Amino acid sequence: MIRWEAITGFDWDAGNRIKNRAAHGVECADAEQVFLNRPLLLLPDAKHSADEPRLRVLGRTEAGRLLHIAFTQRGTLIRIISARDMNRKERTAYENA
Repeated sequence: MIRWEAITGFDWDAGNRIKNRAAHGVECADAEQVFLNRPLLLLPDAKHSADEPRLRVLGRTEAGRLLHIAFTQRGTLIRIISARDMNRKERTAYENA
């Protein structure tokens, strides 16, 4: 589980940064905003947690864009793995939470 009080920032892999922009049109700043806004729906990602614990978060940017973000915690940093727009099922779950 994430210890929010221990988080001091974000860590970006150059490849993930490029992939998220090219494939999904999500800039780093947009993905980071999601963690600062509420509501924030935190979900486990057991399917992708073989090597390290991964989580998913559903949230909103300052502009109101609804994003799905896969991430892990590395020390005091959040390492975003992927960021994309929520699909219909995710939007429904987020709006009903």
